[in-house]
Amino acid sequence: MVRSRPRRPVLAVFVSLLLLGGALLLIGTALRRFTPGGRGLLSGPGETTVTHGVVVEQTRAVAKLVSSETSVRDVVVYQNRRLGSTKRSLVVVTGKVLSGLDLDEGTRVDIDHSARRVTVLLPRAKVLGVEVTQLRTYDERSGLWNPFRPEDRDTIYQLARDQLVLAAGEMEVAAHAEESARRMLEALIDAEGYMVDIRFDPDSTSRSLRQTAGGSGARSGE
Repeated sequence: MVRSRPRRPVLAVFVSLLLLGGALLLIGTALRRFTPGGRGLLSGPGETTVTHGVVVEQTRAVAKLVSSETSVRDVVVYQNRRLGSTKRSLVVVTGKVLSGLDLDEGTRVDIDHSARRVTVLLPRAKVLGVEVTQLRTYDERSGLWNPFRPEDRDTIYQLARDQLVLAAGEMEVAAHAEESARRMLEALIDAEGYMVDIRFDPDSTSRSLRQTAGGSGARSGE
């Protein structure tokens, strides 16, 4: 007759696992508290690997005069609702708005020797570029069946960039850029015995808007 091995009581197995877990917890606490290496091992940020490849898409000649740089910080709240489930993110964006003159839009220089005057006609100043220097997320909550996806973060980045442009427009950075460009060019064009008159073409803004509208219309029709 084959004898059956006695089964270990379930309570004894549970107590053994509990004691083992407690011992591991005490060892981990001691390593974090008393050894710098242990603290780094248990609470460090981990190993990060970054792989990248740069591809040059296009290089072209431009004639732009950046005459104003504005540091801007704004708060962007992103919220998306899908099938009753809402995801929400609060992001603080910091960036630089570069304003100045796009000289490709047309310039003209007139010299009146009888009046000893140099008149320079320039396009109106506008925002030339936006550089997002930091995006910091303070709150991000996914919906029950509406989680965050990579395209959501792309949308947040674009919204943050657009918000910087709007904030710069409210601060009238274009007017500051024009005044800065005026002082700069008056110092550069210092003709002996001639007065330098820097003017800004009021029609350049409307031409730029028409070109932008025409370009976007062509793209939407493709």
